[in-house]
Amino acid sequence: MAALTTVHRRRLREIWRSAGWPCQDMIEVELLAAGWLERVRHDSGHETLRVTDAGIAVLAETLQRNRGARDAHEALVERVAREMTRSGRLAWRGLSLRAKVGESWAMAMPDVFSVRYTTFEDYLEPVVHEVKVRRADLLADLKREAKRAAYLQLCGECWYVIRDGIARPDEIPPECGVLVASDQALDVARPAPKRAMRLPFQAWMALARATPLDGGHLDESQAWLGDASGR
Repeated sequence: MAALTTVHRRRLREIWRSAGWPCQDMIEVELLAAGWLERVRHDSGHETLRVTDAGIAVLAETLQRNRGARDAHEALVERVAREMTRSGRLAWRGLSLRAKVGESWAMAMPDVFSVRYTTFEDYLEPVVHEVKVRRADLLADLKREAKRAAYLQLCGECWYVIRDGIARPDEIPPECGVLVASDQALDVARPAPKRAMRLPFQAWMALARATPLDGGHLDESQAWLGDASGR
């Protein structure tokens, strides 16, 4: 059969969680032919589907792979957030923010949102970092123009932080900067365009309700990622 795809894995998971009623489509045919599903005929005459031991092994492997990707993603998010706090910024992870995109409102949840540690609103310089460690996730995210537009309504700089090797910088839209994460460093592949902006009122309210990452000591001697200013 064709190579095991995300669609096959998703269908296996759906059948595992359900009563196993067949859809009788080509995805099901391929799963049956590969031995990951089997048909079960009941006394009443109807058939259902059951995930075989081979299918369960596929589900277990998928779980481990997804868990590894989540762990890698969370580790890089933490790394970026810590860089923000070490450079004297206040940083939040997974902050839910509301932004006006066109005529409608959209919810945005950047991986890292940060502002400068300052008492002057004009110097806040809000920044969004969106972290991607898998190419498939990055490509899917790049298609979500409304999400990116919401980020740009909430920050003066928007960055994609990508694991080394998953994409070229020119694949990222020009309105966003690109940081490439290797094991040793976070390297600026393309600076983010800077835009003067003030935080909208709803963003202030979200910040007031949330708790920033504990930054420990603020080390002003370290310049934050992509910023050479010393204000």
